[in-house]
This record gives sequence, structure tokens and C-alpha cells, in this order.
Amino acid sequence: MPPPEPPPVVIDTNRVLDLWLFGDPEVAPLRQAIEAGRLHWMAQPAMRVELARVLTYPAVARQLLRHRRGADAVLAAFDRWVQRVPAAPPAPVRCRDPDDQIFIDLAVTWRARLLSRDRQIITLARRLTPLGVTVEA
Repeated sequence: MPPPEPPPVVIDTNRVLDLWLFGDPEVAPLRQAIEAGRLHWMAQPAMRVELARVLTYPAVARQLLRHRRGADAVLAAFDRWVQRVPAAPPAPVRCRDPDDQIFIDLAVTWRARLLSRDRQIITLARRLTPLGVTVEA
């Protein structure tokens, strides 16, 4: 019998920055789980595009300098650890922020954990639960 597949997880851009830019100790177990293959981190192409855009924001660029990391290093970590999947169809739960919708759509499609600190996503947690999505900050 083959081993079970690692559980799917969708990670929003702020949490990706916590993982690969800030090295936030709070997400160290998540990073270890991804690197050990205990989680199946999934992203669609638009998520990488958003990350690349966010890395150009002045406040984020200052943090890149402060942490002595280049945007290319953050994108390389994304590319190394993420499992790319096609864009997901629209979910029945809609978010006010269109930039956040892609994370919801993918999480609903794969019935995945959705890791986000974004208030717009967190407020939808109860509506996402019946669709198989657990939202975690």
C-alpha cells in the first residue's frame, strides 16, 4: 500500500513572506513540514505573480534589505517548494478583496488548509468550513 499523500495547503502571500523573507519563528514548524514533504503546498501561477509584485513594494523592499535577502531568493524558495497547479475555478464563497480570491478558489478546489493572516480571508472561515477548507492564521 503506498503511503498517504501529504495534506494540501494553500499559503497566502503574507505568510509566504513570513516563511521565506522574515523567517518568522511562528511559522518555523510550517517551513519544516514543507521542506520535509509532510505538507503539499499548492499554488497557481497568479500567486507567484502576486508575490513578485508584492516584493517590489517599497516597504517590502526595505525589509529585503534589512534581512539581506533578494527578491530573487524569495521567489526561488517559492519555486523550489511549491507544487504548481492550474488556476482553480471560482469558489461559491467570494472575498471582498479580489487579490485574496485566488487563494480561496484554490483552497476550495483542493479542500485544503488555507494559511492567512488577512482579515478578509479570516472573516470567511465559517463559510469555508462546509466546503472542506480550514482557515488558519
